[in-house]
Amino acid sequence: MKKNMFKFFPVSAHTDHIMPGGTFVCIKGYKLNGIDFIPQALEYGARTIVIEKSQEVPSDMLMLIKSAQAQVVYVDDARAALADLSAQAAGYPAKKLRIIAVTGTKGKTTSAFLLRHMLKKAGYSVAMLSTVHNSIAKFTHKDTLTCRSGYALNNQIDTSQYGECHVNEEIFPSELTTAQPDYVHQFLKTCVDKGVEWVVLEVAAQAFSLERVRGIFFDAAIYTNFTPEHGEFYPTLKEYAQAKARILEHLKPDAPLIFNADNQAVAQSVGFYSSAIGVTKNDLTNRPYPESIMGVYNLWNIHMAALCLARVLPQYSAEHYQQLVMDFAGVPGRLEKYVLKNGACVYIDYAHSSAAVAAVLSALREKTDHLIVVNGCGGDRDKTKRPLMGCDSAAWGDLVFITSDNPRSEDPMAIITDMLAGIPPAHMYKVVVEVDREKAIRAACAQASPSSIIALLGKGPDEYVIIKGVKYPFSEKTIIANL
Repeated sequence: MKKNMFKFFPVSAHTDHIMPGGTFVCIKGYKLNGIDFIPQALEYGARTIVIEKSQEVPSDMLMLIKSAQAQVVYVDDARAALADLSAQAAGYPAKKLRIIAVTGTKGKTTSAFLLRHMLKKAGYSVAMLSTVHNSIAKFTHKDTLTCRSGYALNNQIDTSQYGECHVNEEIFPSELTTAQPDYVHQFLKTCVDKGVEWVVLEVAAQAFSLERVRGIFFDAAIYTNFTPEHGEFYPTLKEYAQAKARILEHLKPDAPLIFNADNQAVAQSVGFYSSAIGVTKNDLTNRPYPESIMGVYNLWNIHMAALCLARVLPQYSAEHYQQLVMDFAGVPGRLEKYVLKNGACVYIDYAHSSAAVAAVLSALREKTDHLIVVNGCGGDRDKTKRPLMGCDSAAWGDLVFITSDNPRSEDPMAIITDMLAGIPPAHMYKVVVEVDREKAIRAACAQASPSSIIALLGKGPDEYVIIKGVKYPFSEKTIIANL
């Protein structure tokens, strides 16, 4: 993986990215206020300071700005201004690209990876902004038309030759599901400069609420599902649902929206849209799918991704696009499989909500008679899901280790106590508490027989742990490899 694509932005809300002559947008966050960082921004060369009209600026700060020969611009909404100014500075790159957005409580990342895979296999230059990483794959085949249409023979696609069409895909780290606007627009500008045709974009609910995708309009979208989540940000489920439904505001005229019609909350939110296409469980095909994909929920992801592409690139049917996933390698941190020396299988997964935990463990339960679960909950996040995740872990697992996972500012044992509160007394006999996550993983693997499956839930692709504001290296893959 390459280092971050950009160090400096022409417009930014973080002083680390300020460049000489640049613009610093002061955003009042939940813990910090951008106004307090104006001196650093000026020191790094900012010459325009954007401040929300509702903010009070100390007189000495205004004098400092004046002495640095910088100008102040007052705006109604600093987050909106960050998006607008970032787009303007980048030359409005989103208008020059075709963009597919994916939203939903779970399934966003897998759906994004599937869309990217199908587009690459169909011969398109494609970029992706996702939770796991960001990427740009440039189409390099000397004869684009041959690669795109020449392999469709006898109503089938010869997938064996598509690998020749792409080389040197660039992979970049990702810090958020949907990056801040300063990054997003510079990324999109790079896509335009490199000749990318399609961009697949994961869009979290917070991205709508915090104006991260303001001014970006989608050629198509997928709404995977809706379940309770992000209680730390949205006081009510209604507010969370309303944020997700804002995807309708970002669709281009007549752009298709593929949605999960069996999910009542999703159907109520977007089902009335004239170009919405609902998918039910009855629509899921029984086509073969790769070993890297398991669980009914991933059949939804495959089918909706294929149907989406069939609408925007109708030269192939949805069935054809589905066929392109047969060599799909999977998604880092999403049911990522490792095999121990004794033959037991370890699956690392990002599941960090009750619905996701249940979906993953139900899929693994079908493959073993001895399921070991290692699970924890993140600190400074939705506390209401902790007892539910504890309950689901104990309901599906034969042996359950309740442990720590990014406690952040909280006491790890307090988080574990919240999880234990949801486990019925009848299931407590199979529960082990081990605050140290590495010790919990090692103990779980030590209890495994050749036919066992160990599910490591919560961290997924993340290779760090956050304790009291400090990020420490922590890799479940490395721990497993060293057993």
